[in-house]
Amino acid sequence: MISTPKRLLARAGGHHHALSVSVSGFLCLSVLFTLMSVDCPAVEALKNSLANQPQNQIQTPSQGALPYTFKSGDFRLLATPSLGLDYNDNVRNSKSDKEDDFILRPLLQLNATQPLSHQNVISLNLGIGYDQYFDHSELSALRLQTGSAVSFDMVVKEVAFNFHDRMSYTRDSSQEAAVANTSDFGNFVNTAGFSVSCSLRKATLSAGYDHQNVVSGKSAFNSQDHASEMFFGRVGFEVNPELQAGFEATTAFTTYDQPTLNDNNVSSVGLFATWQPGRAFRLTPRGGYSFTHFKNTSTTLQTDDLSSYYLDLTMTHDITAAFSYGLSAGHDVRLGVQSDAVEETYVRPNVTWRAFKHASIQFGFSYEHGKQGAGSVGGLTENYDWFGGTIGTSWYILDKLTLGLNYRLTIRSSDVADRGYTQNMVGLLLTYHP
Repeated sequence: MISTPKRLLARAGGHHHALSVSVSGFLCLSVLFTLMSVDCPAVEALKNSLANQPQNQIQTPSQGALPYTFKSGDFRLLATPSLGLDYNDNVRNSKSDKEDDFILRPLLQLNATQPLSHQNVISLNLGIGYDQYFDHSELSALRLQTGSAVSFDMVVKEVAFNFHDRMSYTRDSSQEAAVANTSDFGNFVNTAGFSVSCSLRKATLSAGYDHQNVVSGKSAFNSQDHASEMFFGRVGFEVNPELQAGFEATTAFTTYDQPTLNDNNVSSVGLFATWQPGRAFRLTPRGGYSFTHFKNTSTTLQTDDLSSYYLDLTMTHDITAAFSYGLSAGHDVRLGVQSDAVEETYVRPNVTWRAFKHASIQFGFSYEHGKQGAGSVGGLTENYDWFGGTIGTSWYILDKLTLGLNYRLTIRSSDVADRGYTQNMVGLLLTYHP
């Protein structure tokens, strides 16, 4: 979900107030224009950078109120272990000759915070586990949860900074809509960078930079290995206390390790808005134009430059304390897997129903229509439809122990022979909450 920076800390009055605005405003503008001097961003860059937007007012709960497994002074560490058991009826995502298996998934989730001052906080979120296949041991692999990150938030006068290093590694081919007939697709992704935001009266300025490395988990997908330099900038205006709107721009430069896919530069420019009439409802539309230039460094693929539009509508609504829903829908162009680019249209609704005091039910659906090989000259292209549905429930069976039951259905259809499949997965999950 894309969030916009909050209003700055309250300013003092009188002449000191005017001086504070002047000095911090100059610093805001200097930092912003320095970062945006590199022809601003790509949709991919914006998604990555906004994941760690700094907040001008760092809100840290009372340390005494934070749950923990270990503490020392202001340091808090929460360790949450879990153990899952899944059954997958099509581990290789194939249309025929399906192979099934049971998978044991131990996981340890670590969450740590170390306040350095009232406004400066270092945080760690790390989920590390292992997927052990019973009959297909060659598929067993380490798992690093998406969302694992080290982050440092800092406020200097009117300017808020965030420094971060996010990482993930998972191998779940059925969750990448562009691939089929494989169980080997999975990448280690490391994204390190910083972002900065500040407010000048009714305007909020933010900018950021990320360096991203993507390394394939299997040699069959080594063509995916690449590095990207990503820049983004945003200027938002407070229309009223409930509505913020403004401009956004990005640029990303991607270089592949192997000459299979083409190095490329992607830029985008567009508009965004955030409407939040209360705590229960939030609506964020975004849209604009993106342009991708392929450098034709590949020895096998030739791809024309791509011009397209991007759209995204993200909504969350807590109707009651027991019932909430969300929606994300849009269109964009992203880096391809077996081609240079994938143009996709997607919709992803979800519902959470806290049916009982100690139990909840979650529903999720995802649909993606994609064109793989968009812009390819003389190469093979593929049009596919990918459906994913989940239903899950969890409840406390003991004071600190929850039991979860989950079902996931994945269906892929394609205009290329034998690249469609159906997969069913059912799982149990035990989680201990200290």
